[in-house]
Amino acid sequence: MTLNNKPVRHILSLSGGKDSAALAVYMRDRVPEMEYVFHDTDKELPETYEYLGRLEAILGKKIEKTHAEYGFDKWLAVFGGMIPSNHRRWCTRMLKLRPFEIYIGDDPVINYVGLRADEEREGYISHKDNITTVYPFREDGLVYADIVRILEESGLGMPTYTRWGRTRSGCFFCFYQQKIEWVRLKQTHPDLFEQAKEYEYANKVNGNPFYWNGDEPLERLEKPERMQQIIEKWEKSQEKARQNSRSLIHILGGADYEEEEREGCLICQL
Repeated sequence: MTLNNKPVRHILSLSGGKDSAALAVYMRDRVPEMEYVFHDTDKELPETYEYLGRLEAILGKKIEKTHAEYGFDKWLAVFGGMIPSNHRRWCTRMLKLRPFEIYIGDDPVINYVGLRADEEREGYISHKDNITTVYPFREDGLVYADIVRILEESGLGMPTYTRWGRTRSGCFFCFYQQKIEWVRLKQTHPDLFEQAKEYEYANKVNGNPFYWNGDEPLERLEKPERMQQIIEKWEKSQEKARQNSRSLIHILGGADYEEEEREGCLICQL
């Protein structure tokens, strides 16, 4: 297919998460000319790179990697030491969206996004006129249980970081993490936790402290008694969710139940 005498490119951006990985597998034989791209911030979890490597083998096609012109630390300085948050998501703009738009240039593109039929949120990827975004899972009515099935049947399975409690992809210091995920990061990757903590410390220099996790600095969250409190609260919430889901599962005839997802940047966390 061509548009304005240019061939249309088919592009699927991978985040290292379950939905984009499942979509890549789902579209593998449907769009042979698909380009699979990962926008690398150099601040990813090691499990993300491992997962993408296995996905590449299953696809039988190279996953291209983009890198921003400047890394996270450079942009942090440009933004005056203000680490990103849900109110100032410069990390997504500069490290994910900009490399994506540079990668495609002015070519006509069909952009494939892994939003499911059971999700209500909408996703901003790019507003460039040469990009048409499509949602195959929504169009075909696929829900969470279908994504799990696709991943299991392909042999890829769920991302390996889910084994220690991380719920989604993204940088190791992503501000969308829940408190329990910060605890699990501390337990699983203490070196990365320390790096995240250092970014908070640097911001105290200019008199305006900015924390990854709302108003609670990581040096407070990592105290043993605080970590235990977070773990106990999370365990109680999980038990309550399991009890509430039993009636739902009964009604749906044994369908899988997925805990409601929090807000997140689609290009980072799908």
